[in-house]
Amino acid sequence: MAVDADDAVATAAVAGPQIRIRGAVKSFSGRVVVDVDDLVLGDQPIEGLIGPNGAGKTTLMRMVMHSIPLDRGTVSLLSPGGGEVVLSDLSAYRMAHHGVVKSNQVIMDFDKLTIWDSLLLAATERSNERPHRIFGEEEAAFVRHEDEMRRHLEYFGFTDPMGFARSAGEKKLLDIVRCLLLQPRFLLLDEPTAGLPDELTDKVTRVIRELAAAGTSVVIVEHDLNVIWNLCAEVSFMAEGRVILKGNPQMIREHRTVVEKYLGEGHV
Repeated sequence: MAVDADDAVATAAVAGPQIRIRGAVKSFSGRVVVDVDDLVLGDQPIEGLIGPNGAGKTTLMRMVMHSIPLDRGTVSLLSPGGGEVVLSDLSAYRMAHHGVVKSNQVIMDFDKLTIWDSLLLAATERSNERPHRIFGEEEAAFVRHEDEMRRHLEYFGFTDPMGFARSAGEKKLLDIVRCLLLQPRFLLLDEPTAGLPDELTDKVTRVIRELAAAGTSVVIVEHDLNVIWNLCAEVSFMAEGRVILKGNPQMIREHRTVVEKYLGEGHV
């Protein structure tokens, strides 16, 4: 599957926020799974993170979101104007408040909620995310986000918002729409096109380009390397818990270490 970059929306050079990861280590059962000395994400509007299974990519993204704690080290959000927020000092629920949003690698969905209600829940103001307020907030969220929600659903081909997301692909797209409703400043996408047909993959990549053009920094973890090569201006290669290379797509795909550890001789 190839993404036609010529037909995609061009990404403008709008400065977005960066995330800096310093001295970040995470171990499970005595085994180090992530050990990153100093890595900056967001040098380019759209970046990729690739590597073999078990390299630590998803764990690193979860460390950024503080959904799992660091053993040591720091993760900071750097704004274009020079401000810094140490994300690793914050609780996970505060990430979205600072515009840092991540999609789910493993499909997460509320089986008892319709597509529409699931989006309304995502659009609920943070201050109203309490049991005694959340249903009263539904009407306000509807008023604020109705047009945006309908636009996203129509774009991705959801014909019955009052129905349920049934297939893995529908749940993947619904998760992406929920991320979009949060209006991210820095968006981490974990395998956003996995299991999607070409037509929907092209739609997802177009949305990513539009976000980046508007100033959102995007980092993509993806095993569909055609998406990475055609979409990302910079790619980091991770293996055995460490980011060992970072550069433009052509350099990464032709590097001997990447070929030996990940791509195989026939890929280049």
